[in-house]
Amino acid sequence: MTDDTARADVAAAQSLLRPSAGTMTSLGPGVRARAAALLLRRALERGLDDFWRGVTPGMTRTNKHRILCLGAYTDRETARLCYLTWSALSTACHYRTQETPPAPSEIQGRLPAVVALLETLDEGPTAPYPVTAPPSPPQQAGRPAATPAAPGRQPSGTVPKPGPPPGRWAAPPVVGGP
Repeated sequence: MTDDTARADVAAAQSLLRPSAGTMTSLGPGVRARAAALLLRRALERGLDDFWRGVTPGMTRTNKHRILCLGAYTDRETARLCYLTWSALSTACHYRTQETPPAPSEIQGRLPAVVALLETLDEGPTAPYPVTAPPSPPQQAGRPAATPAAPGRQPSGTVPKPGPPPGRWAAPPVVGGP
């Protein structure tokens, strides 16, 4: 369940992007947009933390990997939208001297995506990742497991390793020209 702080971050970002009428702000639109992008990204990260706490708590300690692994527990569209939204908000958060700050309308377009993702992540995993035992080598009934072959002989049914034949050395690498 997404905590109230993520929803409070979304509400604060919305008030930064659309200040109420008659409110005088000392911040320019680019600064407000960057601050709103930071709040939205933090809300998305909190939603991801809450989602992964319900699946496996160890994933809350990883950053980008938790978004990359999301496709195994939700549908691909949710995972793709989460990655794109997080990446766009992360890019908007960083200050670069050669670029103009993000426009408030650009960040405003990401707000519905964050709200939808928080609702989707709040529902929990839709398709749990199947955990299977590691495969064991096939064995035929009444036949013992394969034993290692004698040195210098390949066991039947195996593919030899690439390289020079046994007992021969590979040619040295060719070194520069004249």
